[in-house]
Amino acid sequence: MQSDTFMLYKLMILYILSRVNFPLSNAQLTAFILEKEYTNYFNIQRAISELIDDAFISTKTIRNSTLYRITESGSQTLVFFDNMISAGIKEDIESYLSQNKYDLQEEVSTRAEMYQVKKGEFSAHLCVIERDTPIIDLTLSVTTEEEASKLCSNWKEKSSDIYSYLMSVLLENKS
Repeated sequence: MQSDTFMLYKLMILYILSRVNFPLSNAQLTAFILEKEYTNYFNIQRAISELIDDAFISTKTIRNSTLYRITESGSQTLVFFDNMISAGIKEDIESYLSQNKYDLQEEVSTRAEMYQVKKGEFSAHLCVIERDTPIIDLTLSVTTEEEASKLCSNWKEKSSDIYSYLMSVLLENKS
């Protein structure tokens, strides 16, 4: 593969990450590029790996998902090589993000992870993050790994209802 073409894939990833103010998962990054058939999955993974190695993107692993953010060094590199990304590709990226931004952000802002505290005790750490600030951060202890896993699995779907319920109950005036 030509190095200019591969560099373009890396710049596209940096551009996508620069256009959102929240981290993106590997699946989210690859979805756009694969959907538009710019390249294959293996080239995307190689590009992401090299961007991490070069410290142009940072990673954070939560549960079974790795989240990516552009670094200051990545932003500077993007500014320098921005002209290598065609207006058409930028337009495709902007359109995709505009149509999917809410779903992309919701997917990564609702986090759930479980861990074993000690034998016979597990915890589920559940949170919702908005603009890098937790709006709800809850840890529940249970006796089985299955229960902790179920709490984590249900959190994405039910976190909004739970948050609303807690706010209404805790802010209610007692007469």
